[in-house]
Amino acid sequence: MSAVPQIPPEPDDLLPLDPGMTAFGAAVAAAMPPGAADWPLPRRRAAWEEVCRRFRAPRPAGLAVADVTIAGAGGALALRVYRPAGAGRRPGVLYFHGGGWILGSLETHDDICAEIAAGADVAVVAVDYRLAPEHPHPAQIADALAARDWLLAEGAGHGVDAARLVAAGDSAGGEISAGLAIHLKDQGLPQLAGLALAYPILGADTDTPSYVRHAEASLSRTEMQRYLAAFLGLPERFAWRDARAVPLRARDVAGLPPTFLTAAGHDPLHDDAVMFAGRLRAAGVPALLRREPALGHAYIRARHASAPAGAGFAAILAAIRALAHEGRLPEPA
Repeated sequence: MSAVPQIPPEPDDLLPLDPGMTAFGAAVAAAMPPGAADWPLPRRRAAWEEVCRRFRAPRPAGLAVADVTIAGAGGALALRVYRPAGAGRRPGVLYFHGGGWILGSLETHDDICAEIAAGADVAVVAVDYRLAPEHPHPAQIADALAARDWLLAEGAGHGVDAARLVAAGDSAGGEISAGLAIHLKDQGLPQLAGLALAYPILGADTDTPSYVRHAEASLSRTEMQRYLAAFLGLPERFAWRDARAVPLRARDVAGLPPTFLTAAGHDPLHDDAVMFAGRLRAAGVPALLRREPALGHAYIRARHASAPAGAGFAAILAAIRALAHEGRLPEPA
């Protein structure tokens, strides 16, 4: 990576970080301090699981939840299916959790997936994909494909309408969602009904203006560089050039599904979402970008503590509902 250039000016619409998100972030940091980024990975993973358990919201009432194990490319692959009560199959949402590809599990995002299922009236299938650095790219795409193939073959028996399938995810999970759509496009396979990407990692350039401006944010530039190295390997490795791993490297994005993206103002990843939305629109792909000028990375976790984060999560639910049930993006708020 090159040296950090001069810090660019802030966008005109950037607002101070929302106090509710600031307070929530402080509570999380008290349980898992910034120095945790240097802990041995097993300790860090265990600590993150405990933090997410401590701050987990109750599941909404009326959901049927089932754990399923399927055959994946690397062995057994765990899925968790969340389905609202009532007769009839629901459109499916493949959900890929965030955590820089090295952290996270079905448990860390259990409440988020449950609220998506209830709030968007969809059957969410959370994927416990293999983690880096033990399993770098393309292990995650292989697991995503295994989950998709299982849904196409077996989803009906679990109340999922796999003919209406959206991929969604936060941060690294947003990259996996976009990478899956790129893989389907390049292989000439049936495409997803839509993508919903929350503050996604879509590039590998850590010298963009937002990376420089927010180099010391709650998700720091240095931390993101470590995540990218764990996921992609050494810079000489092919993964740095593979659009399934770095969607902004795609030569042609025409043919990707309608896409909803969120970009948090206080996030080094902000420009990734903005640039990808621009690429999609230029190629004629419907793309709706929602910018959150008062929020930072991982704001979904603060949805019950911050009014702007709650509104941002509601917008994600509305986008997933429109994509899954109507095959279109919602009208801009």
